Amino acid sequence: MEPVSPWVGCTLASVLKTGPLDALENRILLCHALRLTRVQLITQSERQLAVDEAEALAALFERRLGGEPIAYIVGAREFFGLAFRVTPDVLIPRPDTELLVELSLERLPCGARLLDMGTGSGAIAVAVAHARPDAVVTALDASAAALEIARGNASANGVRVDFRLSHWYDELQGARFDLIASNPPYIVDGDPHLSQGDLRFEPIDALTDHGDGLSDLRAIVGGAAQHLVQDGWLLMEHGYDQAAAVRALLDRSGFCEVQSWRDLAGIERVSGGRLSRQPGNAGHD
Repeated sequence: MEPVSPWVGCTLASVLKTGPLDALENRILLCHALRLTRVQLITQSERQLAVDEAEALAALFERRLGGEPIAYIVGAREFFGLAFRVTPDVLIPRPDTELLVELSLERLPCGARLLDMGTGSGAIAVAVAHARPDAVVTALDASAAALEIARGNASANGVRVDFRLSHWYDELQGARFDLIASNPPYIVDGDPHLSQGDLRFEPIDALTDHGDGLSDLRAIVGGAAQHLVQDGWLLMEHGYDQAAAVRALLDRSGFCEVQSWRDLAGIERVSGGRLSRQPGNAGHD
């Protein structure tokens, strides 16, 4: 005889208080298992869990206790005030990356063309397109599975983005943009964080370049001059200790106003600059 879930007959209120996770995660998984809104969870707080409901909830708790990210369990994550579908084919959008969106929006002229490189779930591209309907947004990724998720997120959020399958600039065919934004793989190969926490479940190729953490950033900086208009901006997210190295890449490649911006934790999280020379005269690494 199969064991009965310990949550059978428990009220929703008691699960929130005594569940194995913190209160927020208990609530998220309870709402997901029972397909309830937060308001419904409150108004039905004395409702008791049926056997099938308790078993479904227990399975979700087990997955989370095994380390699987909440976002993958429920299949969604909020970013920049918008809902995004996420699966193990894409990175989970993080609040730190909202800084990259904010900086991009501040620098986009009216009707500007923006390129999001390595779009993943489409978080950056969709957030910009939603905030600036006048912008012409293109997004690239080398993963067809990721692009499928990104297209769905654009549609669900009512925005238009031109998604293309491409390894960095390979398929752009000379197109130019007013701003390039990217959150590329930047974790150093072998970093212990790759085998810890949520990162264990996320796509490894979207996390690390399998090298020194700077190779994709070098590729983006190295090719940017051929795809930016004069005075166009390049903005890139990077690791907590990579700001100085990224600024050096930008300096050597002919960018001006090179600087780094700090996230809410005070970490230099995004670096960028404005293309100050004609592409043909730009420096090379």
